[in-house]
Amino acid sequence: MSEGTQRRLAAIVSADVVGYSRLMGTDEAGTHARLQARFADLVLPTINRNRGRLVKLMGDGLLAEFPSVVDAVDWAVNVQTEVALLNEAESVAARIVYRVGVNLGDVIVEGDDIFGDGVNVAA
Repeated sequence: MSEGTQRRLAAIVSADVVGYSRLMGTDEAGTHARLQARFADLVLPTINRNRGRLVKLMGDGLLAEFPSVVDAVDWAVNVQTEVALLNEAESVAARIVYRVGVNLGDVIVEGDDIFGDGVNVAA
């Protein structure tokens, strides 16, 4: 490992949108706008409230880390609950559903990014 590389134990969250390609194929602009709004209004604020850190966005997915599994699972449950409420106003075909994985594991930290088996298991 290089001198700037660290290791630490973290609660890692990986989340992505179920059926993203289908949603984009059906309504690219609408899907993108709804995803952006949900990220800005729900996902990012709740990561911050739960003491988490957004590591990166990856198209329809995200990687975040939390200082505890309780914080990570609380975030996941809150987001899933809020998204279910938002989906009640959408047609079944247009609903945005998140798939979320949580893992407690050792990560390699390089700059603002994290890597390693702990990340892979969450994903």
